Amino acid sequence: MHIGGPDIRPVSSDPPASIGAEVYQMDPLVDPRWPEFVARHPRSSFYHSRPWLESLKRTYGYTPVAYTTSPPGCELKNGLVFCRIESWLTGRRIVSLPFSDHCEPLVGSEDEFEKLTRILLPVFQKERWKYIELRPRNSVAQMPWGLQPDKHFCFHSVDLSSGVEKLYSSLHKDCIQRKIRRADKEGLEYREGRSPDLLADFYRLFVRMRQKHGLPPPAMAWFQNLAECLGPAMQVRIAFHQGRPAACIVTVVHRDIMTYKYGCSDPELTKFGGTPWLFWKVIQEAKSTGLRELDLGRSDWKDSGLITFKERLGARCTPVNYWRIPKAHGVINALSDGRGQRLAGEVFSRMPTPLLAIAGRLLYRHIG
Repeated sequence: MHIGGPDIRPVSSDPPASIGAEVYQMDPLVDPRWPEFVARHPRSSFYHSRPWLESLKRTYGYTPVAYTTSPPGCELKNGLVFCRIESWLTGRRIVSLPFSDHCEPLVGSEDEFEKLTRILLPVFQKERWKYIELRPRNSVAQMPWGLQPDKHFCFHSVDLSSGVEKLYSSLHKDCIQRKIRRADKEGLEYREGRSPDLLADFYRLFVRMRQKHGLPPPAMAWFQNLAECLGPAMQVRIAFHQGRPAACIVTVVHRDIMTYKYGCSDPELTKFGGTPWLFWKVIQEAKSTGLRELDLGRSDWKDSGLITFKERLGARCTPVNYWRIPKAHGVINALSDGRGQRLAGEVFSRMPTPLLAIAGRLLYRHIG
């Protein structure tokens, strides 16, 4: 099967007869139509963007691929983007998209979606993928040819259409507003940017937080690649208390949406309200620059503390389902099993920090 720019051709697998048009395979990192298409499609997010895909390829070696019914040389009307993951540990699979909270099918109708998804089955059969996974943000009326719901999450977003006063009043009075006032009283210092120093401050605190929760961190190279590829769209935001990083969040802007992607805080400095203070600054900035939404990402339904915190920021919760064919098994299933997670968490929480960072660097490319 050929992948390229001008040489894009129909997928060579024989598609189901019910498909009424050719489906073409393209490389979104090469085809010049992809960035413009993502910029104008109403359901696109920064996860669809070339910088995010380039970061995935640079850091983990994943190969991006997109499917469309638009012939070569024509304006793109639709697209489904995936990454091909080649792993000796967790198997060969095609995911839309790894390390992405959601990845909406960029289509104009359910018919387009069906045409595109139906082509994946023969591709899957020919190339012998272990599974195919879709991560739409919005609910899909009907998934074709046996895709089954595999994981369920709670997605939160803040609607920024209200005025600043109303947005502030929607914050929880005790857990958010009071802590914002405490942070102001303490004179927390705010810095933002993508400098090596800010990235290093963030990463040190991020590794400590991951260790506390029994999880390995992504490699520092991942954040460096994100900063380089995303450019000014990515901002590391840090609240300092007397020179010490108290709380950090990483945000990305795409079109009219700001996405909160990563966050961490120093448990010894939590009482100074750095995290609520940072989120309020983000909400104010997003509102003042005319953005429509603050995307707070997904949460595991079992993580009641995180869900409660996001709702106290005035966020609305909607369910998000990931879909697979076939459903997870083997190593992937073991990694997501509650008992397996607890065992791994105990091991990771006891690792020295340098060893934990090495574990993350070795493992992450296998678990996207």
